[in-house]
Amino acid sequence: MTDTATPTRGTTLAQDLRDALQRMIVEGDLTPGERLDETVLAKRFSVSRTPVREALKALVATGLAEVKPRQGTTVSTLSIPTLIEMFELMSALEGLCARLAARRATGEETHAMHAVHARLIEAYERNDPEAFYAINAEFHDLLYAAAHTHFLAGQTIALRLRLAPYRRKVTYLPGRMRDTLKEHATILAAIEDGNSERAQQAASEHVRLLGDHLSDFISTIPPELLT
Repeated sequence: MTDTATPTRGTTLAQDLRDALQRMIVEGDLTPGERLDETVLAKRFSVSRTPVREALKALVATGLAEVKPRQGTTVSTLSIPTLIEMFELMSALEGLCARLAARRATGEETHAMHAVHARLIEAYERNDPEAFYAINAEFHDLLYAAAHTHFLAGQTIALRLRLAPYRRKVTYLPGRMRDTLKEHATILAAIEDGNSERAQQAASEHVRLLGDHLSDFISTIPPELLT
């Protein structure tokens, strides 16, 4: 079956291809280390190689893809030390977003976060980790928006995309969905109370992987996904 990438208003074919490939990487359809062959992708999306080449360059610029000797362009892989460091940075950025959200979030924004949290509970109750992961991303998007800072939100989202092929595996760890719900509730309560320090701490701890959680997470990553 052939995929499509039809340009939307104000975009180019290369941009839509980049978005399509980015979505495939984030959702796990393209895995770390997988080769992104221009000819294969051009045939798959029924386009010439030129927009594919431009789309791949854009993915390399974001860090989602990399160029390797004798392999060409592949989905980026990370070493365990780099992965841990990126999770630590993600923890700091999430915490700062939550701290600012506790000071700046509107009633409508906290209401929207509660609504998404309710959908997360439903996904948990029907044991649907795929839906849970997708809805969880919506929750965090709302958290970043509630911080009312464009640069910080952009940097946090960019790092989340880099970690997505690995981070989604955390969702499948035993008890992780249940713990996520508790942690989100704590973050929400702190934001509604205007407690910026508590919100920052709760959000940082929510993302940080320490002790058994870290070793359990690393054990789920196939060796071929690491450098």
